[in-house]
Amino acid sequence: MRSSEQQSVPESKGFGTFKGVFLPSILTILGVIMYLRMGWIVGHVGITATLIIVTISSAITFLTGLSIAATATNMRVGAGGAYYMISRSFGIEAGAAIGLPLFLAQALGVSFYIAGFAESVHSLLPNVPILAIGVVSLIFLTVVAYLSANLALKAQMAIFVIIAVSLVSFFLGAAPEGKVVVPEALTSPVSFWLAFAVFFPAVTGIEAGLSMSGDLKNSAKSLPLGTLSAVLIGYLIYLFIPIFLWKLVPEDVLRTNPMIMMEVSRVGGLVLLGIWGATLSSALGALLGAPRTLQALARDRVVPSFLGTGSANGDEPRIATGVAFLVGLGGIMLGDLNAIAPVLSMFFLTSYGFLNLSAGFEGLIGNPSWRPKFRTPWILSLIGAGACFSAMLMIDPGATYGAIFFCGLVYWIMRKRHMKSRWGDVRRSLLLSLARFAIYRLNNYQKNARSWRPHILVLSGSPTLRWYLIQMAHAINQHRSFLTVASILPKRSVTSDRIEGIKTSIREFLEKQGVPALVDVHLADNTMTGVKALIENYGIGPLVPNTIMLGETENQDNFESFAELIALVSSLNRNLVVVRKTANPDANKPKRRFLGLFPTRQQTKRIDLWWSGDTQNSSLMLGLAYLLQRSYDWRRSQLVVRALVKNESERQGTVKYLTDFLNKARLVADLDIKVLGADEPFSVISRYSQDADLVFLGMRKPGPTQTAQDYSTYYADLLKNNKTLPTTVFVLAGENLEFEEIFS
Repeated sequence: MRSSEQQSVPESKGFGTFKGVFLPSILTILGVIMYLRMGWIVGHVGITATLIIVTISSAITFLTGLSIAATATNMRVGAGGAYYMISRSFGIEAGAAIGLPLFLAQALGVSFYIAGFAESVHSLLPNVPILAIGVVSLIFLTVVAYLSANLALKAQMAIFVIIAVSLVSFFLGAAPEGKVVVPEALTSPVSFWLAFAVFFPAVTGIEAGLSMSGDLKNSAKSLPLGTLSAVLIGYLIYLFIPIFLWKLVPEDVLRTNPMIMMEVSRVGGLVLLGIWGATLSSALGALLGAPRTLQALARDRVVPSFLGTGSANGDEPRIATGVAFLVGLGGIMLGDLNAIAPVLSMFFLTSYGFLNLSAGFEGLIGNPSWRPKFRTPWILSLIGAGACFSAMLMIDPGATYGAIFFCGLVYWIMRKRHMKSRWGDVRRSLLLSLARFAIYRLNNYQKNARSWRPHILVLSGSPTLRWYLIQMAHAINQHRSFLTVASILPKRSVTSDRIEGIKTSIREFLEKQGVPALVDVHLADNTMTGVKALIENYGIGPLVPNTIMLGETENQDNFESFAELIALVSSLNRNLVVVRKTANPDANKPKRRFLGLFPTRQQTKRIDLWWSGDTQNSSLMLGLAYLLQRSYDWRRSQLVVRALVKNESERQGTVKYLTDFLNKARLVADLDIKVLGADEPFSVISRYSQDADLVFLGMRKPGPTQTAQDYSTYYADLLKNNKTLPTTVFVLAGENLEFEEIFS
């Protein structure tokens, strides 16, 4: 029985290693750069720099070939080649971010190779416009690719023989007698990295073979063998050609004569045939590869699905071939090899880099599912990735950032589409490895006020019932600390098998509301027992919630159990936040911008914080209020720090203390210190905070000998005496941390 992912891979057409991988790869490697730009590069940067360029480029491609070999022998590589491998390792978003630029690179590669062909024909027939030659050639090759991949590959065999014969003729040649000067544009000064950018497309031929992955009889065997052998043979040829040219031809001739290989060759006509064969076969290879990449993208729903339509006979990507034709036609309009080559280099280096990262991370993580027959050390793959990205920066930093921006934009669009892939990928394992490293390291550091953040466990039940709790926690959290939304369900109401489904439902709901959070669903005999068990056991190592957020309970039958819960939280050295929502009936309805609990941005917002003699509570409240003010909806709110004192003398001392405290804390807040007089404290609080938008009040810590019944009486009085207040946040500091130090 095959998995759904396996079933989605079309049956191969049965191409072997030589015909399906080696041939299209080597023909693209031994292409337009070899015939028309090898001498140009030697003439501009010298033989030593040329050999370095050839070696670096081939090394990058060889390392990428090793990564491809490892990946191909660990999975059934379907249609799409590099896109398929990257998407199955890093997810559909990353695959699309690389796959779309890769398709454009392959399609532009068609115009690149045809431009080389047109340039060589124009040198013989100067009266025929280069553009006309290019367009006619593109139409002819598109028809061949449109009709059948098999027909195209058969044509490549004949071209391979022509190229081999032309190389023999070249190495049997001698120094030319004359000197041909071409337009000045070819003699402008050239830097090492520009020469590198012009040369690098020569070694990207492995994309041609890789793109045929879905048409192979045995991709696990053919891709490694065909790819690596093409790279090594191409490297040897590219070492000998510049040395041979350097010995026979002066540098000024090399710089100015793009047809110098024909001049050197014993039978110049054979080299000319080789140029035509190489350029046309490379273009044909790109015309076979680009549509198959686009077809794979369409079948994964990255682009409109009609682009993935295949022919009834052989599943040929007819519509995608038409799109590749249009892109290639646009590239031909540029009409300049030197202008197109750096663009191709950027896109190919990007895809090579991610192919290396894919294999490198798989090997580094070492999942049991990573069992390639061809073992490549993960360090080599990561070195290959680093070399790719470094080369991009050296060629053109601006173009590199442009490529990164384009890929990032595609990735962002794919994330916004919330696409779900049908396969597993390496991202979870990679994140688990990073989390493991971070947790182990974090365990060696003691918590301190400087690094404190509220890691909140919200006991909300169903998110829609107490949305205001999640809303408050998210506003305080601001994507900078951990937030867990937890629900306790009675065992009798749901089976353990349904828990994952409920978690997924809650998680998707939170994502739609823009709230990133962990989700936990706990089964218990009753709610309070489940809450206590969750608070005691939730977390891993140093990553345990330091702040528990609850909604108030006004059911007097639950007051004693609630008091026991508060005592438990305090004994576990956790902070407690109890939110009592406003009487506004719309407060607990989820809204797009979290306006259910909070006032709209157009309204004046005010936060009242009642400072007490308990500095721990007051400092924690101040920290929470400050974080709240940094959230979207409270960004311009007014913070008023209020306090009650017994007399005027105490008032003056409190004003001085809090003024100094707030100044040292670098916080902007208004002070309002009230003399209590004969009034009850809660009546004063209600009088001055009834028109606030949010009120922070401290809670008393349960005494060591205080019973749950006694504390429940205190809790009942707390609710009763503040029932006229707007939304109120009751705070009890429990961590072993001097919260005052946060503001020092």
